[in-house]
Amino acid sequence: MTCLERTGRDARKASVFFACFAGFASVAFPCCTRPAPPIPASEWTLTLQPLPSPAGDGTAQPQLTASGDGVILSWLEQTSSQTALRFSERTAAGWSEPRLVAFGDNFFANYADIPSVMRLADRSLVAHWMQMNGASASGYDLRLARSTDDGRTWSVPFSPHHDGTKTQHGFASLFDSGAGLGLIWLDGRAMKPGTSPDDEGTGDMALRGAHFDRASKQLSEDAVDLRVCECCPTAAAVSLDGPIVAYRNRSADEVRDIYVARFTGDAWTVPAVVHEDGWKIDGCPVNGPAIGANGRAVAVAWFTAPKDEGHAFVAFSQDAGRTFSAPVQVDDGGSLGRVDVEQLADGSAVVGWIEQAGRSAAFKVRRIERSGQRSAAFTVTDLGERRNSGYPRLARRGQELIFTWTGSGDRLRVETAVAKLP
Repeated sequence: MTCLERTGRDARKASVFFACFAGFASVAFPCCTRPAPPIPASEWTLTLQPLPSPAGDGTAQPQLTASGDGVILSWLEQTSSQTALRFSERTAAGWSEPRLVAFGDNFFANYADIPSVMRLADRSLVAHWMQMNGASASGYDLRLARSTDDGRTWSVPFSPHHDGTKTQHGFASLFDSGAGLGLIWLDGRAMKPGTSPDDEGTGDMALRGAHFDRASKQLSEDAVDLRVCECCPTAAAVSLDGPIVAYRNRSADEVRDIYVARFTGDAWTVPAVVHEDGWKIDGCPVNGPAIGANGRAVAVAWFTAPKDEGHAFVAFSQDAGRTFSAPVQVDDGGSLGRVDVEQLADGSAVVGWIEQAGRSAAFKVRRIERSGQRSAAFTVTDLGERRNSGYPRLARRGQELIFTWTGSGDRLRVETAVAKLP
């Protein structure tokens, strides 16, 4: 069974002022201020405002990326027999006019394997998407392109993998390595396709990583983990100590817990578990982790269901991901997962997830402190009974939080909202 087919099947199974003071005698010191103490989680509030989306009807798979230059929203647009990747940047007035990255009739698209557009430190843009590499959905390639003129033109697409197999290459997460582009992806070069739609095939899905310099010259391609969950999205962030990635592992006896690996400048560290949930499941749940970093503070959010009860959790690290605290439950009753997380400057995190209540669901967010204290949960949007809302996303720049999701009416459409952090 292909990853595209599994996503449909498995998804069903399953973020003082210091008084001015004068010095002794005639020596005067400048007036100093101390940042106001953080608002306790119990008093934290969030007021969401509609933000008209730049995406029209027939759009889905939204993604948000943030940099020092702002926030970028990207999405896929279906027109006739072709699919297009477009993006827009957050402005003071709303969103910029959408720009086209690439289009074609051979795009690979599903609700969980989401393309992206991000801005690097040198202000160039990098985009990624998936492209079929054979006659069936059992094989697709990861494609990258770079723009140095704010997306008006793009380079010839290229791939970080060079194995040449007609297997799966996707679920990528991009990051700024400090010297250029870094990324990870799920790589199926060691897998052999099944002989029927219900046959998942044999072999192991791997997590691989690559680095490119500022001129898009590839510097490396390395294995991060040679046996991982086949269809769970990955996540990446950059801490003060360097890049850190999160993903769902797969043990020999089918335990699929969340792991992290750090890039030390010349190699990936041995992967380490965030928390031993012990979720043993014969099949991919299509529910990946999220990660956020601020300095050496890191937060990882994820979904797990070891007792057939789905819940979302978050855990914190104060040493750039070397160790993590005990997990804190994010949801109030039950969760479908599809989490996202943003690390805040005070060490707390805003976590987003899909809350499940009976047959209905909602995209919710709340702030969680390292101590485990939680704010009230705030509903970004009700999702009702529909499950085609994909992966809701959130991003922070300064004191602003931006949210995106796929709304459904007569046709799918990417929607956005915004809130000021208190």
